Amino acid sequence: MIKEIILPELGEGIDGAEVSEVSVTVGDVVAADETIVVLESDKASMEIPTDVSGTISEILVEAGDELKPGHLLMKIETTEKNVEAQVTEQKAPLTEPEPKTEELVPSEPEAAYETPGSSENVFASPGVRRLARELGINLQIIKGSGQKGRITKDDLNGYIKLQMAMSSGSIPAPKQEVDFSKWGDVEIQKLTRIKRITGERLQSAWQSIPHVTQFDEADITDIDAYRKELKTEGAKNGTKVTFLPFLMKAATIVLKERPAFNSSLDHTDQNLVFKNYYHLGIAVDTPSGLTVPVVRDVDKKSIFDLSENLRDLSARARDKKLKPDEMKGGTFTISSLGGIGGTGFSPIVNPPEVAILGVSRSAWKQVFDKESGEFQARFVMPFSLSYDHRVIDGAAAAAFTSRLATVLSDLSYFKD
Repeated sequence: MIKEIILPELGEGIDGAEVSEVSVTVGDVVAADETIVVLESDKASMEIPTDVSGTISEILVEAGDELKPGHLLMKIETTEKNVEAQVTEQKAPLTEPEPKTEELVPSEPEAAYETPGSSENVFASPGVRRLARELGINLQIIKGSGQKGRITKDDLNGYIKLQMAMSSGSIPAPKQEVDFSKWGDVEIQKLTRIKRITGERLQSAWQSIPHVTQFDEADITDIDAYRKELKTEGAKNGTKVTFLPFLMKAATIVLKERPAFNSSLDHTDQNLVFKNYYHLGIAVDTPSGLTVPVVRDVDKKSIFDLSENLRDLSARARDKKLKPDEMKGGTFTISSLGGIGGTGFSPIVNPPEVAILGVSRSAWKQVFDKESGEFQARFVMPFSLSYDHRVIDGAAAAAFTSRLATVLSDLSYFKD
């Protein structure tokens, strides 16, 4: 029996990846769970296994191919008798996929601004031609996605939406080429794939989400002293205790009290989905770029548990060994630059989440104590909260940061 191996979903926020290695050849005998393809995305290197045993009969990808979930990777003549028949139902459509609006940019954008010829020479249905004539659109400037380049109704609608977005400024018009060498020596360096993809996603998030950032400070003097106690205890078992697990626990306490910050808009943007689980994404800086592994069930774990989770995920993120599922399902993200520096920054919300916490470097400050009437040295952590203004208003954000500062200054929340 021939089994078709389909590329599964790769993880939240990962739309596709590049084939870096095909680990098998035609005729190879493979076992279930054996790696057959290695993919490289902007977030991680992913090993894609086969779910059946058998002999490789056909390979349909090669190194350098850009793949998306649903792509047919290869065919295996299985040695298993009870292979599930529904595998074929998972095949991605191979003809005329419905184009995504954001991908409907013409392959040569500048052509949209050249003097076009007649629409009569293009391949399109009468209905599409009629609609184009009514709207005054020349079909020659639209790239068709149908068979033999046929321009479909979706192609035309996508082009209309693209032009509307460009005219409103939500999507920039094609840039004019500039010859910088006219003014002096230049050096051209190609952006890495990670930089390109990350930049596109950040730009998309910034343009689609109305961002607002709230800034605040927290007195972490007592909690930092307690952390040092646990650090000594954890060192006996080889566990390094940093401040981040305390921050995760504090954020989860406030998220439970203010569930809108742990929610997401659904695909219609008309309904809010409240999540009764607390999976926090933690931004990790790696040599290949920024990645966000997810720590699950933060509310159910101890400081030591979280410390060990962070150590493991961070190490595998830097080695590009994260599994796709380990970057899925986050409900709230924390980006900490405390170990590097700075007094504040505005992190960009990681959709479909609605808020993200940014942490800067803590410092000792003289703070006036009302009870004693004197200034005291306190260890103060600056932080910021960026949020989706469609879901969260300014008053709610201010209440969140104020409550988070209170929790972080009260040691009783962290002692069992």
